[in-house]
Amino acid sequence: MRIDLHTHSTASDGTDTPAELVRNAAAAGLDVVALTDHDTTRGHAEAIEALPAGLTLLTGAELSCRYDGISMHMLAYLFDPDEPDLLAERELVRDDRVPRAHAMIAKLRELGVPVTWEQVSRIAGDGSVGRPHIASALVELGVVGSVSDAFTPEWLADGGRAYVQKHETDPFEAIRLVKAAGGVTVFAHPAASKRGRTVPESAIADLAAAGLDGIEVDHMDHDPATRARLRGLAAELDLLVTGSSDYHGSRKTCVLGEYTTDPEVYGEIIRRATGAFPVPGTGGPRNA
Repeated sequence: MRIDLHTHSTASDGTDTPAELVRNAAAAGLDVVALTDHDTTRGHAEAIEALPAGLTLLTGAELSCRYDGISMHMLAYLFDPDEPDLLAERELVRDDRVPRAHAMIAKLRELGVPVTWEQVSRIAGDGSVGRPHIASALVELGVVGSVSDAFTPEWLADGGRAYVQKHETDPFEAIRLVKAAGGVTVFAHPAASKRGRTVPESAIADLAAAGLDGIEVDHMDHDPATRARLRGLAAELDLLVTGSSDYHGSRKTCVLGEYTTDPEVYGEIIRRATGAFPVPGTGGPRNA
């Protein structure tokens, strides 16, 4: 089995619609794909409707969190999307995205960049607006060469010249909320230092003690030495180890199935979850 547990669609900051994403996942030879848009489950219904035969969808979301001033992301799988407390927290995070984007655009204009809300809104479409959409606007304007080039202290990185903080969930509260909704939590790309400051490994131990289920080890932002270190840490803390592409369509260079998760780990995620079940595809052929 080939299992990719971290992807994004146009429901947040990817460039594939949810339907395109599942079709592309099938074409890439995946058996299981997780749709984990930022702080939203809005793309799940479309993905399920378009799900090709032979491909299973793991429903989820990537929750925006902050630990001791450091931004971090928590992957949540197979939770009940209608559980009131978790739903309210996701809506609180999403509602803060628009005023934050306006504030970042204002900072960029003060820096001499002629970006506009209309441009960013067009790029975001129906998705939850975020920094990748603003980064794409900078690429369009020729300010930077790629989306990743915008995530530097000069521009949009945490603490950067045009950075504005948004509401983010305390990770311990995120674990509690996801568990109460029957879901499973995995700390996304915990050592992705190119994105900015990362939480200390002592914090991962504290999160594990609070009920964290796993850490995403095999990821494009982790070099081989980092992956080896994280595997050792996961073994010490009895955490699940996942791997995934963090696919965003054409917005990033990663490809579906670039890193994958062991089928035994996938089975354990399913075993622990009580809020939802994986959805098997019964639609058209895998190469539709």
